[in-house]
Formats: sequence, C-alpha cells, structure tokens
Amino acid sequence: MTRIAVLGAGKIGEALLSGLLSGGRSADDLVFTERHPERAAELTARLGVEAVDVATAAKRADIIVVAVKPQDITPVLTELAPVLRPGTLVVSLCAGLPTSLFEEALPEGTPVVRVMPNTPMLVGEAMSAISPGTHATDEQLTEVEKMLASVGRVVRVPESQQDAVTALSGSGPAYFFYLVEAMIDAGILLGLPRAVAADLIVQSAFGAARMLRESSDHPVILREAVTSPAGTTIAAIRELERHGVRAALIDAIEAARDRSVELGKGGR
Repeated sequence: MTRIAVLGAGKIGEALLSGLLSGGRSADDLVFTERHPERAAELTARLGVEAVDVATAAKRADIIVVAVKPQDITPVLTELAPVLRPGTLVVSLCAGLPTSLFEEALPEGTPVVRVMPNTPMLVGEAMSAISPGTHATDEQLTEVEKMLASVGRVVRVPESQQDAVTALSGSGPAYFFYLVEAMIDAGILLGLPRAVAADLIVQSAFGAARMLRESSDHPVILREAVTSPAGTTIAAIRELERHGVRAALIDAIEAARDRSVELGKGGR
C-alpha cells in the first residue's frame, strides 16, 4: 500500500485524512505534520493517525501532500528539501502555487502534481483539478486521482488553467454560500422565520445541484422550466439582470483568478 504523509493538518488536510480512512486506507499507512501540538494530539486521538515531524514524514512516505497556506510554503519546502527521498511524489494543495516553485526548491527531478481542491472535501464532495509538473508521470497522476477520489470528483487540466480553476471551483463554494445567505435574508424580510427560510433554501440548493449533476440539460433549459410566462420567477430574473448580477459574478471570478496569479508570483 502506498504510504501518504500530509504536511499541514488544517481543514483540507484533515478532510483528506478522513476521506482516505473512510475509503479503506489503514491509519498505519498515513502520517501528518502539524505545528500546533494540541491540534496534533486531538487529530491523532480522533483519527488514529500518527503526528510526526517533516523528516519522519519524508522518510516514511511515498507521497507527500503539502496542505499549508501559500504564504507558509517557503519554510515548509526549506525543511523538506534536504530530507526528501528520491522519487517521492509531492502533491501540492496550495492555492496559486505553480509546480515550478516546488521543482526549484526540492531536489532535481522531484515529481510534483498540483491540485486545486475545495472545501466540500469536508463532506466527501470535493471538486479537485490536477496538473502534472515537469517530472510527474501519467501513472503518478493516476495515483493522485485515486487518492482524491476518496473525497470527491477529480478532473485533469493543463497547469495553465489552474488559476481559472482556483477562481471557479476553488473559491466557488463561497459564492454559493454568499447567495444562500442573501436568499435567507430575503426570506426573513418576507416574514419567514430564519430556520424555515434556511431549510427552504438549503434543500432547494441541494435539489438544484442534484438536477444539474444528473440531468443532461443545459442550466438555461433547467431555469426556463421554472420560468413561466408572466410568473414570479421571470419577475425575479428581470431584477437580477437589471442589477447586473451576472456581470458582477463574472467580474468577481475574474478578480479571484487575478489574485491566484498574484499568489503564484509570491504576492501576499
């Protein structure tokens, strides 16, 4: 069995560990690093996975998953570089950081795969996009796909598209949460209790997402099926268009893409 080490046990790192365990991985084949001792002890007690230092992780693992914030990457790579075993696959879950950054900091020839996951990994419904670096093989990409399949769906994209992926699906859950928040507030404005408004909107969002996944119809067709002539829905759509919601959303995603590019260049 391939041994996996997760460097950084934040929400995404923890979600990956939990998903791997749920998918049948043995805790004996997993380790993680965490700079906060209390957090490390809590995760070990709950998941049964051992917390180790970076050198031990590098010694044991066939795959090193780097799941730290982009701003924290330099000290992690500085610590990892001298202890990384030749041939170890490095998988980056760090938003905006190119594979070239890892390849330059780590020993020559290190295979690197860049991944852009998102927070629904916490409930096993992530959307992850993966891209190979210079030295990663197709077999290694397949191994990463299998690993991430335990926490959601996976797609391969050229690395040149990763900043767009970051903006669209990496940040995407926040856009939906923002929309749901606004719709719940609208329900309260219209006289509904908050709990009732939340139940109505969350279930509607869940059902709509399932229809999008299971139907072969374009979103326009699905929307038109709800939009009766001179009805309530078209009145609402007219207001959304009048306020430029579509254009604002496109601009927002473009801004997220630009920030991802900036992070990749060392922006803070």
